[in-house]
Amino acid sequence: MNTETTTGESEQPIRVLLAKPTHDVHDRGVRLVARRFRDYGFEVVFTNFLLAHEIVDTAIEEDVDVIGVSISAGGQIPIFEDLFAGLKEHDLEDITVIGGGVIPYDDEETLKAMGVKAIFGPGTSAEEARDMIERELNNEAEA
Repeated sequence: MNTETTTGESEQPIRVLLAKPTHDVHDRGVRLVARRFRDYGFEVVFTNFLLAHEIVDTAIEEDVDVIGVSISAGGQIPIFEDLFAGLKEHDLEDITVIGGGVIPYDDEETLKAMGVKAIFGPGTSAEEARDMIERELNNEAEA
């Protein structure tokens, strides 16, 4: 994870991978979030139509701090199961994972038990997601 240098130089920007898995084409919301995150100074990588192992590969290649998965077409449980299995396989369990899109309320607790730090549904502001990410990464840096 990016940290402040000992010389007092400013921190590296937070690197976020935003992904739309499989063939979920409802991407207007996540594209707006990507733009807002960039406005906040985050470095954002956006991908579409990837399988979970491809999301993990992209996270490795891009050295991200956060993976945000936006799902609007269902199938979220197996997607996140595969994602977390891939992160564990590559010893990347320190990457913060968040979810968004249209995820049924009944699945939220299951996803959080897997390790999803937060779920942002329709109507959530990008500011809420930004604040949560910054808090989460600051807590990890202090630990």
